[in-house]
Amino acid sequence: MARNFNEVVLVVGYRGMVGSAIVRRLSALGYTKILTLGREHLNLLDQSAVRAYFDERKIDQVYLAAARVGGIHANSTYPADFIYDNLMIQANLIEAAHRTGVQKLLFLGSSCIYPKLAEQPMTEQALLTGTLEATNEPYAIAKIAGIKLCESYNRQHGRDYRSVMPTNLYGPHDNYHPDNSHVIPALLRRFHDAVENAVEEVAIWGSGKPMREFLHVDDMAAASVHVMELDGEVYRSNTQPMLSHINVGTGIDCTIRELAETIAKVTGFKGILTFDATKPDGTPRKLMDVSRLKSMGWQASIPLEEGLRDAYQWFVENRLGARN
Repeated sequence: MARNFNEVVLVVGYRGMVGSAIVRRLSALGYTKILTLGREHLNLLDQSAVRAYFDERKIDQVYLAAARVGGIHANSTYPADFIYDNLMIQANLIEAAHRTGVQKLLFLGSSCIYPKLAEQPMTEQALLTGTLEATNEPYAIAKIAGIKLCESYNRQHGRDYRSVMPTNLYGPHDNYHPDNSHVIPALLRRFHDAVENAVEEVAIWGSGKPMREFLHVDDMAAASVHVMELDGEVYRSNTQPMLSHINVGTGIDCTIRELAETIAKVTGFKGILTFDATKPDGTPRKLMDVSRLKSMGWQASIPLEEGLRDAYQWFVENRLGARN
């Protein structure tokens, strides 16, 4: 799709890690009519309010990056919030976009949509072929519903609504809450605090054996815009009507122990790492098959250690204002 810098592009969830990265990417490319929408502007759970917002504006493209997100602890503690909020946000925004004639929309999902024991690396075809990881099942079901909403509007109404499924993301504007954050921000904060307070030992949940793949959010934003801008024929030739989501990742994973050791290096922690095997590990391995996205002309470019240094620098510089 040829770029039209005069199109009005709405980024929903612009204050979050992914949404803010998408805004940065669009601005860098030359888009000038970028609308940003967050919970401080509008209650995304209010269907009437969301419809009124779209009715009052001429919007050409929507990046749907708004979601309630969190790590294992948050998902286990607030399952009703995670499924309800995400279902409502997605349904309200996708329906409002359709009702007002928005033809282009990109929905951002999550790799947790795939079965807990999916064959590795996980291909797009693995969706709905097995049991989900129990600790984040409500969130995963909501994200699966978002994919199916996009597919259904495409089939019934001829829309061009696309979905991208990122692996584990990290980077600037991440959530650094001590209990509700994902593994990278949680460890960055824990190791940083240990260095500041001269703590000699850092304990990490789980055995350290599970393997995870991590993608810097700036890479995610670049991939999102790339997929949104793909010519319709190119996109459709690499997807199917009932398999329209695309994996986004690096195609490289590491153990949680290796991740912790790298974060210790990045933060300057010289002490001892211990692993609490009484805490849940979650899925044994989560690696994305990214061959479909590579065939569409995009692949990740930010190595893990380099990305972690960037994320840590942002945290140090913005600690007081970070989500914590």
